[in-house]
Amino acid sequence: MWAPDIYEGSPTPVTAFLSIAPKISISANISRVSIYGSYGATLQQIFFFCSIASMILGALAAMAQTKVKRPLAHSSIGHVGYIRTGFSCGTIEGIQSLLIGIFIYALMTIDAFAIVSALRQTRVKYIADLGALAKTNPISAITFSITMFSYAGIPPLAGFCSKFYLFFAALGCGAYFLAPVGVVTSVIGCWAAGRLPRVSKFGGPKAVLRAPDT
Repeated sequence: MWAPDIYEGSPTPVTAFLSIAPKISISANISRVSIYGSYGATLQQIFFFCSIASMILGALAAMAQTKVKRPLAHSSIGHVGYIRTGFSCGTIEGIQSLLIGIFIYALMTIDAFAIVSALRQTRVKYIADLGALAKTNPISAITFSITMFSYAGIPPLAGFCSKFYLFFAALGCGAYFLAPVGVVTSVIGCWAAGRLPRVSKFGGPKAVLRAPDT
């Protein structure tokens, strides 16, 4: 997969742009197709399959990552699946949930990458490097924790509301298999996304922030 490597190797502002702009553009264009046109049952099944594949891949792949940006990349892959659920339904409720989902996702992503960008002076690269963040910058640690818990979809945060509307729209259009898969991958994502705030709040055996080189 190219996304984690691009996220890791690109400057943080560029990574944030690549994480948000393509999803907004694609979602807007496909939403127009859903509103002004229609697609058959075969294409809808393809959309459903792609949504499930993205959600599963994003949740499972994020579990094995050790660098800060790479879990964000896999979370982005998973959120593509969640957002795709909205236009897969082909209903007004699905489009409404898609718009809510993409708006909340954009806000969460901007917040997460703003914090990562602010921490670049301390050479934070690995998840273990976040261990001392609660002591050196508690405001950033709390903000980052709330953002990642929202990514994971923990109530009552905005990420939970986003997924609730998307899954509710999926059930409304008869996608009874898609919604449970989304719930399961969200639970898996809670562990993966929760590692970052857990380390930043409580630290670990390698919880030392490296000073910038002089």
